[in-house]
Amino acid sequence: MKIFNYSDLSKADIQKLVQRNVDPANEIRALVEEVIDHVKQHGDRALYDYAHKFDKVELTKLYLDKAELQELAAAVLPEQQEALQTAYANIYKFHKAQLKPEDKIETMPGVTCWRELRAIEKVGLYIPGGTAVLPSTFLMLGIPARIAGCDEIIVCSPPQKNGKVNAFIAYVALMLGIDKVYLAGGSQAIAAMAYGTETITKVDKIFGPGNQFVTKAKTIIQSTTTTAIDMPAGPSEVLVIADKTAKPAYVAADLLAQAEHGIDSQAILVCTSESIAQATLAEVEKQLAVLPRAEIAKQALDNSYIIITGTLLDEAMDFSNQYAPEHLILATESWQQITAGIKNAGSVFLGNLTPESAGDYASGTNHTLPTSSYARAYSGVSVDSFVKKITFQHLTAEGIQNIGTAVEILAEMEGLHAHRNAMSVRMNNK
Repeated sequence: MKIFNYSDLSKADIQKLVQRNVDPANEIRALVEEVIDHVKQHGDRALYDYAHKFDKVELTKLYLDKAELQELAAAVLPEQQEALQTAYANIYKFHKAQLKPEDKIETMPGVTCWRELRAIEKVGLYIPGGTAVLPSTFLMLGIPARIAGCDEIIVCSPPQKNGKVNAFIAYVALMLGIDKVYLAGGSQAIAAMAYGTETITKVDKIFGPGNQFVTKAKTIIQSTTTTAIDMPAGPSEVLVIADKTAKPAYVAADLLAQAEHGIDSQAILVCTSESIAQATLAEVEKQLAVLPRAEIAKQALDNSYIIITGTLLDEAMDFSNQYAPEHLILATESWQQITAGIKNAGSVFLGNLTPESAGDYASGTNHTLPTSSYARAYSGVSVDSFVKKITFQHLTAEGIQNIGTAVEILAEMEGLHAHRNAMSVRMNNK
């Protein structure tokens, strides 16, 4: 990991450092557009072709049914089932609290306005399965979809070499009451859910993280079809802010936890002294040596860096807000003094005893979060992501008289006389 002193960095330097997962020559976009077009034109046939090309498997059908999922799920050990059930319970409890009706507001006598929730009818969940299989992501997407009451939930996940999915994915599907998992991965899965194929239903909104190809597919789909997306959620990232009260072994563990996701992940340390940086690097080397995914983590760390700042609140938080991390860890006993300074972050982990992996798996918060600085404008997935909020209004005779003149004047100001008349005919019908 390279080390930079914040005071030596220009604005241009900082902008270069916070930029990630760029595609300057549009190479990724060109490849993804080709995949999307092929799926759009050839449907299921394209998915079979891409399973052979990318997943190295010859599929005889594009889905697993309930009986096949049950057979796979039987391999999950009791202690693993218990861990998944603990995660399910906490995630459900946290997200269930988000489903609240809103009050009706009388903006003036006789004029009442309110909003009501309606579930998005058909949603698509993309569950990654590249270098790591993520049943936790299935929980994070499936639980709020169920709580929201979505009519149809389409699940796509890449097939493994045996033409199946991981036993944990199968177990979670059954926990969620999902009887079918479609065997499609990458940008082709996103295209299938956006356009529909002979086997896979077209959905209204697509959810789920993925690599740069999946993220690019989602952004293209959002701008070229009627299918919406949750957010651009690409390669994972963490930024740790640490001061002298941080424990280097904990900080190193958090950096490595993010780095092992994939070679395009990023782990950033912003600390207040050179000694913290060096102590953390020593711990990284020690812990890296025993990781099964050490080679992946090492490549991710090669693309990561350390920033040394003079102050915790001003410089460190300023850099963090410019980076806008997916995950922000405040490795300090003084975290309560600096949380008000957080402007841009997907999910925040407070203090030395709160690892990001708690939120990844079982604390209850959602781990499907905006990456690549999109935390400047996007929130993470929640029940809100799976619903629409429809506005209602009702006017009484008293309301017509109270609001009518203002509406007439405003409509006339804009030269929209039919708008004015729609109010006038009601005001005059006494």
